[in-house]
Amino acid sequence: MLGHRDLTMRDYVGILKRRFWLMLIFAIAGLAAGVGISYVLPPQYISITKVLIEQQKVSEDYVKPVVKEDLEGRLASMREQILSRSRIQPIIERFSLYPGSKYTMDDRVELTQKAIGIQPMPSGQSHGMPGFSITFKAQDARTAQLVCGEITSLFVSDNLKAREQSANGTTDFLKQQLADSKRNLDEQDARLAAFQQKYIGRLPEQKSSNVNTLQSLTTQLDAATQSMNRAQQNATFLEAMVSQQAQEQQRQESPAGSSVDERHSQLKALLAQKQELESLYTPDHPDVVAISRKIADLRAEIAHAPAKSAPEADAVATPDSPQLQQLKAQLRAAQQAMSVAKKEQSLIEQQIRAYESRIESSPMVEEEYKQVTRDHETALQFYNALLTKMNESSMATALERRQQGEQFSVMDAPNLPDAPTFPNRRIFASGGLAVGLLLGVLIACLLEYRDTSLRNEMDIWAFTKLPTLAAISHIDHFSHPSESRRRWMHFSRTNKPAESVLE
Repeated sequence: MLGHRDLTMRDYVGILKRRFWLMLIFAIAGLAAGVGISYVLPPQYISITKVLIEQQKVSEDYVKPVVKEDLEGRLASMREQILSRSRIQPIIERFSLYPGSKYTMDDRVELTQKAIGIQPMPSGQSHGMPGFSITFKAQDARTAQLVCGEITSLFVSDNLKAREQSANGTTDFLKQQLADSKRNLDEQDARLAAFQQKYIGRLPEQKSSNVNTLQSLTTQLDAATQSMNRAQQNATFLEAMVSQQAQEQQRQESPAGSSVDERHSQLKALLAQKQELESLYTPDHPDVVAISRKIADLRAEIAHAPAKSAPEADAVATPDSPQLQQLKAQLRAAQQAMSVAKKEQSLIEQQIRAYESRIESSPMVEEEYKQVTRDHETALQFYNALLTKMNESSMATALERRQQGEQFSVMDAPNLPDAPTFPNRRIFASGGLAVGLLLGVLIACLLEYRDTSLRNEMDIWAFTKLPTLAAISHIDHFSHPSESRRRWMHFSRTNKPAESVLE
């Protein structure tokens, strides 16, 4: 009567009484099917191991690690490499995984890859993942344990190999870069040395010393000029004294001597003095011009004087007096001092011109020097930075070779499973029972929906919309033609009512 009218709790109880055995049979059948399936399906054993990620044993303050890749990314890359066909196929052949002709090698590789599980361990700390677990599922417990151990050893060995290769690769790369940087630095050193050799004395750092030297040379030039002036004055004074002493000696030797001889003596003295002055000064010097004028006047006087007699001309010159000789020696010393002072003045002037040229060319040299030193400083800084990184990489490589860096440590060896994880017979039995019970309920509901028997007044009203006048109750031990079929009435589509209803 389902769907024909609203049912009460009494109706539901009646349905349950009528269809109880039907639902019970389906529930038992589902339970049996679930248990049977759990025994038919092949068992699956899971072996699990835990791998701990140990940090390097030397503090990072002393040795910085070369491999700084994110651990999860590195683990994913290792997983792809280890689960590749080239690495999985030898394991399949060694342990005879998934045998049988129904599986090709591609199918066996795919099934093996699916059977391997890698899960990171959760960590509440901020430094990263503390480790990960590796699982393998197989139909045999021993096989699951052996394959899980093989996969774990691949992860441990590949991690060591990958870190060492990365460290070696980094070190080799830095060595090559360091060699290139060394060549570049040597070229910059040679360029800087050539520049300093070319512009020695004109470099920017020598500018202040050049200025100080120029000031010192200027002071020396003033002192040399004053010294030369004093020597010149002394020589002029001594020349006058020598000339005067020579005249006095001539007057004393020949009181009545001819004035022509005196003029000749003066002319000789003036010529000698002019020769000495010309060796010190230019022809335009005032002293040279003045003595040249005196010589010209004296020659004019000699030319107009009367001729001297032969005996007097042939007379032998008398020697100089000691006083005159002393004056001439002093004159020669003064002239020599004046010559030295003049050479010193000329040398200082040359040095001054050289330092002035250096100072004038300093801006141009400084600009070029900045470019050269900038390139040299850049090359030097790059070389020092590479050298520091090279030393750090060498220490990190040595650390990896000694297996003192970050490495994978097996915390729990692969276990030997005691019981299969699939199929779980309790779950299969519970599932079969639930499915059978649900199927029995659905079939009972379907039978009740197709049943049109009138069992009470509400059924009569639902079908006829007429009131009930009287009802005849069931008579016990009364033979009924359908009594033999009452047992199968639950499954019949022409189910008869249990009571006769009169209108």
